[in-house]
Amino acid sequence: MLTLDSNTPDKPQIDYPTQWGFKIIGKDVNALHICIQEVMGDKEYLCSLGNSSKGGKFHSYNASCIVESQAQRDELFKCFQDHNDVKMVI
Repeated sequence: MLTLDSNTPDKPQIDYPTQWGFKIIGKDVNALHICIQEVMGDKEYLCSLGNSSKGGKFHSYNASCIVESQAQRDELFKCFQDHNDVKMVI
């Protein structure tokens, strides 16, 4: 759940654990799917194919899971970001 923190109105306060989604973008659909499996490991997660670019060069997947903390959320993001088959994570 996201709520605005009255002390820092520009930064939302996130209550953990919470469901968190990642949009993973890359060139190879199959490689992205394997990447999600590798990064999520034993975590229970949801995954669905997203959009493809107009020319079909880039594809996206939407993946989500329960994160227990900001540190865990950041670690998952970094693992996706550092993966060779991922061009961008949102």
